[in-house]
Amino acid sequence: MNDLKKYIESLLEISEQDWQYFSSLLKKRVFPKKVSFVKVGQIEEYISFIEKGKVRLFIPKEEEEKEITFGFCFQGEFVSAYDSFLRQNPSRYNLETLADTTLWSISYNDLQEVYKNTAVGSTMGRFIAEKLFLLKSKREQSLLNDSSEQRYLNVFKDRPNLFEQVPLKYIASYIGVTPQALSRIRKRIS
Repeated sequence: MNDLKKYIESLLEISEQDWQYFSSLLKKRVFPKKVSFVKVGQIEEYISFIEKGKVRLFIPKEEEEKEITFGFCFQGEFVSAYDSFLRQNPSRYNLETLADTTLWSISYNDLQEVYKNTAVGSTMGRFIAEKLFLLKSKREQSLLNDSSEQRYLNVFKDRPNLFEQVPLKYIASYIGVTPQALSRIRKRIS
């Protein structure tokens, strides 16, 4: 939980009283590798900070090779099926652990209480929402404007460790190409 406190303190000043209130509402959740802890049709109950591990966001298909990966979250980042969380509607995608993962999670209802009862709750929520929005917007713009080769280079520049942490088939799906096309892109660039 110390990493979460440091992260929040890097965004804003939080009193010890507000931190104690906020942290008292957090729930520690631990998942082994390859577990979908949010599935299509479930309502996302939490927004979570990843203390340890990594998570893939994807649209499942009957054939695994046709799944569409559209996001990754790592240690020190927030993760959620955020649209489902905000609207309290069923998720249209899965969140799956890619390694043993530890999350510090706050429920939708408890977060509303933090917003009401702390001096920094709304500001903290806004910063987290803005960060999630900017990541989503950057990816959408890249898919619309960049070639597959440029998307690969963008991922390599923005998240060089991704290639060590995530199977290439998921990276291929993330940039919108087949694993074979990704191999060809990697050969051209090397």
